[in-house]
Amino acid sequence: MMASIDTSADRSGTTAGLLPIMAAVFAGFLLIGLALPVLPLHLHQELGFGPFAVGLVTGSQFVASLLSRIGAGNYADGRGGKRAVVIGLVAAALAGLIYLGSLALLDRPIASATALFAGRAVLGAAESFIITGGVAWGLALAGGRNSGKVIAWVGTAMFAALAIGAPIGSALYTAGGFAAIALATFVLPLATLLATLPMRGANAAGGTARQSWMSVAQAVWLPGVAAAFSSLGYGAILSFAALLFAERGWQPVWLPFTAYAASLIVARLCFGHLPDRLGGARVATIFVVVEAAGLLLIWLAAEPMLAVVGAGLAGLGYSLVYPGLGAEAVSHLPSSSRGLAMGLYTVFLDLALGFGSPALGLVAASAGLQFVFLAVAAAALPAFAIALMLGRKASGARGL
Repeated sequence: MMASIDTSADRSGTTAGLLPIMAAVFAGFLLIGLALPVLPLHLHQELGFGPFAVGLVTGSQFVASLLSRIGAGNYADGRGGKRAVVIGLVAAALAGLIYLGSLALLDRPIASATALFAGRAVLGAAESFIITGGVAWGLALAGGRNSGKVIAWVGTAMFAALAIGAPIGSALYTAGGFAAIALATFVLPLATLLATLPMRGANAAGGTARQSWMSVAQAVWLPGVAAAFSSLGYGAILSFAALLFAERGWQPVWLPFTAYAASLIVARLCFGHLPDRLGGARVATIFVVVEAAGLLLIWLAAEPMLAVVGAGLAGLGYSLVYPGLGAEAVSHLPSSSRGLAMGLYTVFLDLALGFGSPALGLVAASAGLQFVFLAVAAAALPAFAIALMLGRKASGARGL
Protein backbone atom coordinates (compact mmCIF):
# COMPACT_ATOMS: atom_id res chain seq x y z
CA MET A 1 0.00 0.00 0.00
CA MET A 2 1.42 3.42 -0.94
CA ALA A 3 2.32 5.74 1.91
CA SER A 4 1.15 8.90 0.15
CA ILE A 5 -2.06 10.52 1.29
CA ASP A 6 -1.99 13.25 -1.34
CA THR A 7 -4.78 11.81 -3.49
CA SER A 8 -8.24 10.50 -2.79
CA ALA A 9 -7.29 7.20 -4.42
CA ASP A 10 -4.48 6.75 -1.89
CA ARG A 11 -6.84 7.56 0.98
CA SER A 12 -9.41 5.07 -0.31
CA GLY A 13 -6.73 2.42 -0.72
CA THR A 14 -5.47 2.97 2.82
CA THR A 15 -8.99 2.61 4.19
CA ALA A 16 -9.64 -0.57 2.19
CA GLY A 17 -6.39 -2.09 3.42
CA LEU A 18 -7.26 -1.35 7.04
CA LEU A 19 -10.76 -2.83 6.99
CA PRO A 20 -9.83 -6.55 7.26
CA ILE A 21 -7.32 -5.74 10.01
CA MET A 22 -9.99 -3.79 11.86
CA ALA A 23 -12.32 -6.77 11.51
CA ALA A 24 -9.76 -9.11 13.09
CA VAL A 25 -9.07 -6.70 15.96
CA PHE A 26 -12.80 -6.12 16.45
CA ALA A 27 -13.53 -9.82 16.79
CA GLY A 28 -10.55 -10.37 19.06
CA PHE A 29 -11.58 -7.57 21.43
CA LEU A 30 -15.27 -8.45 21.46
CA LEU A 31 -14.51 -11.18 23.98
CA ILE A 32 -12.75 -8.65 26.22
CA GLY A 33 -15.76 -6.35 26.04
CA LEU A 34 -18.06 -9.11 27.23
CA ALA A 35 -16.46 -9.14 30.68
CA LEU A 36 -16.04 -5.39 31.18
CA PRO A 37 -19.33 -4.58 32.92
CA VAL A 38 -19.81 -7.93 34.64
CA LEU A 39 -16.41 -8.98 36.00
CA PRO A 40 -16.47 -6.26 38.70
CA LEU A 41 -20.02 -7.30 39.60
CA HIS A 42 -19.05 -10.99 39.69
CA LEU A 43 -16.13 -10.24 42.01
CA HIS A 44 -18.20 -7.98 44.25
CA GLN A 45 -21.61 -9.69 44.31
CA GLU A 46 -20.73 -13.37 43.78
CA LEU A 47 -17.34 -13.57 45.51
CA GLY A 48 -17.76 -10.76 48.05
CA PHE A 49 -14.70 -8.62 47.33
CA GLY A 50 -14.42 -4.85 47.71
CA PRO A 51 -13.24 -2.09 45.35
CA PHE A 52 -9.51 -2.63 45.93
CA ALA A 53 -9.70 -6.33 44.97
CA VAL A 54 -11.82 -5.42 41.94
CA GLY A 55 -9.17 -2.93 40.85
CA LEU A 56 -6.41 -5.49 41.49
CA VAL A 57 -8.01 -8.22 39.35
CA THR A 58 -8.98 -5.75 36.63
CA GLY A 59 -5.50 -4.27 36.64
CA SER A 60 -3.79 -7.66 36.24
CA GLN A 61 -4.68 -7.59 32.56
CA PHE A 62 -2.81 -4.33 32.08
CA VAL A 63 0.24 -5.46 34.06
CA ALA A 64 0.50 -8.56 31.87
CA SER A 65 0.07 -6.39 28.80
CA LEU A 66 2.89 -4.18 30.05
CA LEU A 67 5.24 -7.14 30.42
CA SER A 68 4.44 -8.47 26.95
CA ARG A 69 4.33 -5.25 24.88
CA ILE A 70 8.00 -5.14 23.93
CA GLY A 71 8.00 -8.82 23.00
CA ALA A 72 4.85 -8.31 20.93
CA GLY A 73 6.39 -5.31 19.15
CA ASN A 74 9.64 -7.12 18.40
CA TYR A 75 7.71 -10.16 17.19
CA ALA A 76 5.56 -8.02 14.89
CA ASP A 77 8.64 -6.26 13.46
CA GLY A 78 10.49 -9.54 12.92
CA ARG A 79 7.71 -11.92 11.90
CA GLY A 80 4.89 -9.64 10.77
CA GLY A 81 1.83 -8.13 12.40
CA LYS A 82 -0.58 -10.82 11.23
CA ARG A 83 1.39 -13.56 12.98
CA ALA A 84 1.34 -11.51 16.18
CA VAL A 85 -2.45 -11.27 15.95
CA VAL A 86 -2.69 -15.06 15.54
CA ILE A 87 -0.56 -15.61 18.66
CA GLY A 88 -2.85 -13.28 20.58
CA LEU A 89 -5.99 -15.13 19.58
CA VAL A 90 -4.57 -18.47 20.75
CA ALA A 91 -3.68 -16.92 24.13
CA ALA A 92 -7.18 -15.45 24.44
CA ALA A 93 -8.74 -18.89 24.07
CA LEU A 94 -6.48 -20.12 26.88
CA ALA A 95 -7.77 -17.28 29.08
CA GLY A 96 -11.30 -18.53 28.45
CA LEU A 97 -10.32 -21.96 29.75
CA ILE A 98 -8.93 -20.38 32.92
CA TYR A 99 -12.16 -18.43 33.39
CA LEU A 100 -14.07 -21.71 33.15
CA GLY A 101 -11.75 -23.23 35.76
CA SER A 102 -12.46 -20.37 38.19
CA LEU A 103 -16.11 -21.40 38.28
CA ALA A 104 -15.21 -24.70 39.90
CA LEU A 105 -13.79 -22.73 42.84
CA LEU A 106 -16.77 -20.54 43.71
CA ASP A 107 -16.98 -22.07 47.19
CA ARG A 108 -13.42 -20.81 47.76
CA PRO A 109 -13.61 -17.12 46.85
CA ILE A 110 -9.89 -16.39 47.19
CA ALA A 111 -8.94 -19.31 44.94
CA SER A 112 -11.60 -18.35 42.40
CA ALA A 113 -10.43 -14.73 42.37
CA THR A 114 -6.84 -15.92 41.96
CA ALA A 115 -7.86 -17.93 38.90
CA LEU A 116 -9.63 -14.87 37.52
CA PHE A 117 -6.47 -12.85 38.19
CA ALA A 118 -4.48 -15.41 36.17
CA GLY A 119 -7.06 -15.49 33.38
CA ARG A 120 -7.04 -11.72 33.12
CA ALA A 121 -3.24 -11.79 32.99
CA VAL A 122 -3.24 -14.27 30.09
CA LEU A 123 -5.88 -12.17 28.39
CA GLY A 124 -3.66 -9.13 28.87
CA ALA A 125 -0.83 -10.82 26.99
CA ALA A 126 -3.30 -11.84 24.29
CA GLU A 127 -4.57 -8.27 23.99
CA SER A 128 -0.99 -7.05 23.67
CA PHE A 129 -0.26 -9.26 20.68
CA ILE A 130 -3.63 -8.55 19.04
CA ILE A 131 -3.51 -4.76 19.21
CA THR A 132 0.25 -4.32 18.73
CA GLY A 133 0.20 -6.80 15.87
CA GLY A 134 -2.87 -5.16 14.36
CA VAL A 135 -1.30 -1.69 14.39
CA ALA A 136 2.01 -3.00 13.02
CA TRP A 137 0.08 -4.88 10.32
CA GLY A 138 -1.78 -1.69 9.40
CA LEU A 139 1.35 0.48 9.41
CA ALA A 140 3.11 -2.01 7.11
CA LEU A 141 0.23 -1.79 4.63
CA ALA A 142 -0.60 1.91 4.90
CA GLY A 143 2.78 3.58 5.40
CA GLY A 144 4.20 5.92 8.01
CA ARG A 145 2.50 9.09 6.74
CA ASN A 146 -0.82 7.54 7.71
CA SER A 147 0.34 6.54 11.20
CA GLY A 148 -2.24 8.67 13.02
CA LYS A 149 -5.08 7.25 10.95
CA VAL A 150 -3.87 3.66 11.41
CA ILE A 151 -3.61 4.03 15.20
CA ALA A 152 -6.99 5.77 15.38
CA TRP A 153 -8.86 3.34 13.12
CA VAL A 154 -7.42 0.12 14.51
CA GLY A 155 -8.13 1.51 17.97
CA THR A 156 -11.66 2.28 16.79
CA ALA A 157 -12.20 -1.40 16.01
CA MET A 158 -11.05 -2.21 19.53
CA PHE A 159 -13.40 0.27 21.19
CA ALA A 160 -16.31 -0.73 18.95
CA ALA A 161 -15.86 -4.29 20.14
CA LEU A 162 -15.68 -3.17 23.76
CA ALA A 163 -18.78 -0.99 23.40
CA ILE A 164 -20.85 -3.69 21.71
CA GLY A 165 -19.45 -6.33 24.02
CA ALA A 166 -20.63 -4.50 27.14
CA PRO A 167 -24.41 -4.88 26.60
CA ILE A 168 -23.94 -8.35 25.11
CA GLY A 169 -21.89 -9.34 28.13
CA SER A 170 -24.55 -7.98 30.48
CA ALA A 171 -27.22 -9.98 28.67
CA LEU A 172 -25.12 -13.15 28.78
CA TYR A 173 -24.44 -12.63 32.48
CA THR A 174 -28.14 -12.19 33.20
CA ALA A 175 -29.02 -15.32 31.21
CA GLY A 176 -26.21 -17.67 32.20
CA GLY A 177 -24.04 -16.03 34.83
CA PHE A 178 -20.29 -15.77 34.55
CA ALA A 179 -20.20 -19.26 32.99
CA ALA A 180 -21.66 -17.78 29.80
CA ILE A 181 -18.91 -15.13 29.74
CA ALA A 182 -16.21 -17.74 30.29
CA LEU A 183 -17.52 -19.99 27.51
CA ALA A 184 -17.74 -17.10 25.06
CA THR A 185 -14.18 -16.07 25.96
CA PHE A 186 -13.03 -19.53 24.91
CA VAL A 187 -15.09 -19.91 21.72
CA LEU A 188 -14.85 -16.44 20.15
CA PRO A 189 -11.07 -16.27 19.71
CA LEU A 190 -11.02 -19.70 18.08
CA ALA A 191 -13.68 -18.61 15.58
CA THR A 192 -11.77 -15.39 14.93
CA LEU A 193 -8.57 -17.35 14.36
CA LEU A 194 -10.21 -19.38 11.60
CA ALA A 195 -11.37 -16.18 9.90
CA THR A 196 -8.00 -14.43 10.29
CA LEU A 197 -5.73 -17.10 8.84
CA PRO A 198 -6.82 -16.55 5.18
CA MET A 199 -6.31 -12.75 5.38
CA ARG A 200 -3.47 -11.10 3.48
CA GLY A 201 -0.55 -10.32 5.73
CA ALA A 202 2.37 -7.97 5.18
CA ASN A 203 6.02 -8.92 5.09
CA ALA A 204 8.18 -7.81 7.99
CA ALA A 205 9.90 -4.54 7.19
CA GLY A 206 13.24 -4.95 5.47
CA GLY A 207 15.89 -2.79 3.91
CA THR A 208 16.19 -0.37 6.84
CA ALA A 209 18.19 -1.38 9.89
CA ARG A 210 16.08 -1.74 13.00
CA GLN A 211 16.96 0.82 15.65
CA SER A 212 18.10 -0.14 19.12
CA TRP A 213 15.66 -0.47 21.99
CA MET A 214 17.14 2.61 23.66
CA SER A 215 16.88 4.84 20.58
CA VAL A 216 13.25 3.85 20.09
CA ALA A 217 12.54 4.42 23.79
CA GLN A 218 14.08 7.89 23.57
CA ALA A 219 11.63 8.82 20.80
CA VAL A 220 8.64 7.35 22.60
CA TRP A 221 8.97 8.14 26.30
CA LEU A 222 7.67 11.70 26.43
CA PRO A 223 4.53 11.10 24.33
CA GLY A 224 4.11 7.91 26.35
CA VAL A 225 4.12 9.72 29.70
CA ALA A 226 1.44 12.11 28.43
CA ALA A 227 -0.58 9.15 27.15
CA ALA A 228 -0.30 7.46 30.56
CA PHE A 229 -1.78 10.44 32.42
CA SER A 230 -4.59 10.87 29.89
CA SER A 231 -5.37 7.12 29.95
CA LEU A 232 -6.24 7.10 33.65
CA GLY A 233 -9.68 8.39 32.69
CA TYR A 234 -10.17 5.34 30.48
CA GLY A 235 -9.17 3.14 33.42
CA ALA A 236 -11.68 4.86 35.69
CA ILE A 237 -14.52 4.32 33.21
CA LEU A 238 -13.42 0.74 32.67
CA SER A 239 -13.17 -0.32 36.31
CA PHE A 240 -15.51 1.91 38.31
CA ALA A 241 -18.28 3.40 36.16
CA ALA A 242 -20.43 0.27 36.45
CA LEU A 243 -19.87 0.16 40.21
CA LEU A 244 -20.84 3.82 40.53
CA PHE A 245 -24.08 3.16 38.67
CA ALA A 246 -24.79 0.03 40.73
CA GLU A 247 -24.11 1.86 44.00
CA ARG A 248 -26.58 4.60 43.10
CA GLY A 249 -29.19 2.23 41.66
CA TRP A 250 -28.80 3.61 38.14
CA GLN A 251 -29.54 1.29 35.23
CA PRO A 252 -28.22 -0.05 32.96
CA VAL A 253 -24.78 -0.29 34.54
CA TRP A 254 -23.04 -0.72 31.17
CA LEU A 255 -24.34 2.55 29.73
CA PRO A 256 -21.46 4.90 30.72
CA PHE A 257 -18.81 2.72 29.13
CA THR A 258 -20.89 2.25 26.00
CA ALA A 259 -21.43 6.03 25.77
CA TYR A 260 -17.70 6.55 26.25
CA ALA A 261 -16.74 4.02 23.58
CA ALA A 262 -19.45 5.07 21.11
CA SER A 263 -18.38 8.72 21.33
CA LEU A 264 -14.75 7.71 20.86
CA ILE A 265 -15.58 5.57 17.81
CA VAL A 266 -17.58 8.27 16.02
CA ALA A 267 -14.88 10.87 16.69
CA ARG A 268 -12.11 8.63 15.38
CA LEU A 269 -14.00 7.67 12.24
CA CYS A 270 -14.79 11.32 11.50
CA PHE A 271 -11.57 12.97 12.66
CA GLY A 272 -8.96 10.19 12.71
CA HIS A 273 -7.00 11.94 9.95
CA LEU A 274 -6.42 15.11 11.99
CA PRO A 275 -3.18 14.03 13.72
CA ASP A 276 -1.58 13.34 10.33
CA ARG A 277 -2.87 16.62 8.89
CA LEU A 278 -2.49 19.06 11.81
CA GLY A 279 0.13 17.39 13.98
CA GLY A 280 -0.43 14.80 16.67
CA ALA A 281 0.64 16.89 19.65
CA ARG A 282 -1.45 19.88 18.58
CA VAL A 283 -4.57 17.73 18.31
CA ALA A 284 -3.84 15.99 21.64
CA THR A 285 -3.52 19.38 23.40
CA ILE A 286 -7.06 20.31 22.43
CA PHE A 287 -8.75 17.00 23.03
CA VAL A 288 -7.24 16.29 26.46
CA VAL A 289 -9.11 19.38 27.75
CA VAL A 290 -12.37 17.91 26.44
CA GLU A 291 -11.59 14.61 28.17
CA ALA A 292 -10.98 16.34 31.52
CA ALA A 293 -14.26 18.24 31.23
CA GLY A 294 -16.17 14.98 30.74
CA LEU A 295 -14.55 13.34 33.75
CA LEU A 296 -15.40 16.34 35.91
CA LEU A 297 -19.00 16.06 34.77
CA ILE A 298 -19.16 12.44 35.97
CA TRP A 299 -17.79 13.56 39.36
CA LEU A 300 -20.48 16.23 39.65
CA ALA A 301 -23.35 14.14 38.26
CA ALA A 302 -26.42 13.82 40.46
CA GLU A 303 -28.44 11.86 37.89
CA PRO A 304 -27.52 9.04 35.48
CA MET A 305 -27.92 10.91 32.20
CA LEU A 306 -25.52 13.63 33.31
CA ALA A 307 -22.94 10.94 34.08
CA VAL A 308 -23.58 9.34 30.69
CA VAL A 309 -23.07 12.69 28.96
CA GLY A 310 -19.84 13.11 30.90
CA ALA A 311 -18.68 9.66 29.84
CA GLY A 312 -19.44 10.48 26.22
CA LEU A 313 -17.54 13.76 26.48
CA ALA A 314 -14.58 11.97 28.05
CA GLY A 315 -14.61 9.46 25.19
CA LEU A 316 -14.69 12.28 22.65
CA GLY A 317 -11.67 13.84 24.32
CA TYR A 318 -9.63 10.66 24.63
CA SER A 319 -10.47 9.69 21.05
CA LEU A 320 -7.62 11.69 19.52
CA VAL A 321 -5.32 12.14 22.51
CA TYR A 322 -3.95 8.62 22.30
CA PRO A 323 -3.49 8.40 18.48
CA GLY A 324 -2.24 11.99 18.35
CA LEU A 325 0.52 11.28 20.85
CA GLY A 326 1.15 7.92 19.17
CA ALA A 327 1.71 9.64 15.83
CA GLU A 328 4.30 11.83 17.55
CA ALA A 329 5.98 8.72 18.96
CA VAL A 330 6.51 6.99 15.58
CA SER A 331 6.87 10.02 13.31
CA HIS A 332 10.69 10.01 13.20
CA LEU A 333 11.26 6.24 13.24
CA PRO A 334 11.84 3.85 10.30
CA SER A 335 9.18 1.31 9.37
CA SER A 336 11.38 -1.53 10.65
CA SER A 337 11.06 -0.21 14.23
CA ARG A 338 7.41 0.88 14.35
CA GLY A 339 6.14 -2.32 15.91
CA LEU A 340 8.61 -1.94 18.78
CA ALA A 341 7.74 1.76 19.01
CA MET A 342 4.04 1.00 19.37
CA GLY A 343 4.82 -1.74 21.88
CA LEU A 344 6.86 0.68 23.98
CA TYR A 345 4.29 3.45 23.59
CA THR A 346 1.50 1.18 24.76
CA VAL A 347 3.59 0.20 27.80
CA PHE A 348 2.73 3.61 29.22
CA LEU A 349 -0.97 2.83 28.84
CA ASP A 350 -0.38 -0.45 30.68
CA LEU A 351 1.52 1.32 33.46
CA ALA A 352 -1.33 3.77 33.90
CA LEU A 353 -4.01 1.09 33.97
CA GLY A 354 -2.10 -1.72 35.65
CA PHE A 355 -0.98 0.37 38.61
CA GLY A 356 -3.56 3.13 38.36
CA SER A 357 -6.57 0.80 38.72
CA PRO A 358 -5.62 -0.48 42.19
CA ALA A 359 -4.67 3.07 43.23
CA LEU A 360 -8.03 4.35 42.07
CA GLY A 361 -9.61 1.51 44.00
CA LEU A 362 -8.00 2.92 47.14
CA VAL A 363 -9.43 6.35 46.28
CA ALA A 364 -12.87 4.77 45.91
CA ALA A 365 -12.57 2.90 49.20
CA SER A 366 -11.45 5.95 51.17
CA ALA A 367 -13.28 8.86 49.54
CA GLY A 368 -16.09 7.31 47.47
CA LEU A 369 -16.48 6.15 43.91
CA GLN A 370 -17.33 9.59 42.51
CA PHE A 371 -13.96 11.00 43.65
CA VAL A 372 -12.18 8.57 41.34
CA PHE A 373 -13.34 10.75 38.45
CA LEU A 374 -12.12 13.95 40.09
CA ALA A 375 -8.69 12.36 40.53
CA VAL A 376 -8.39 11.28 36.88
CA ALA A 377 -9.59 14.70 35.67
CA ALA A 378 -6.72 16.28 37.64
CA ALA A 379 -4.33 13.77 36.03
CA ALA A 380 -5.11 15.29 32.63
CA LEU A 381 -3.19 18.46 33.59
CA PRO A 382 0.32 17.00 33.12
CA ALA A 383 -0.84 15.35 29.88
CA PHE A 384 -1.94 18.76 28.63
CA ALA A 385 1.40 20.33 29.58
CA ILE A 386 3.45 17.65 27.81
CA ALA A 387 1.30 17.72 24.67
CA LEU A 388 1.60 21.51 24.56
CA MET A 389 5.39 21.25 24.87
CA LEU A 390 5.60 18.62 22.11
CA GLY A 391 3.42 20.76 19.86
CA ARG A 392 5.62 23.81 20.35
CA LYS A 393 8.72 21.72 19.72
CA ALA A 394 7.27 20.35 16.47
CA SER A 395 6.24 23.84 15.35
CA GLY A 396 9.71 25.11 16.05
CA ALA A 397 11.28 22.28 14.04
CA ARG A 398 9.08 23.21 11.08
CA GLY A 399 9.99 26.89 11.50
CA LEU A 400 6.40 27.91 12.29
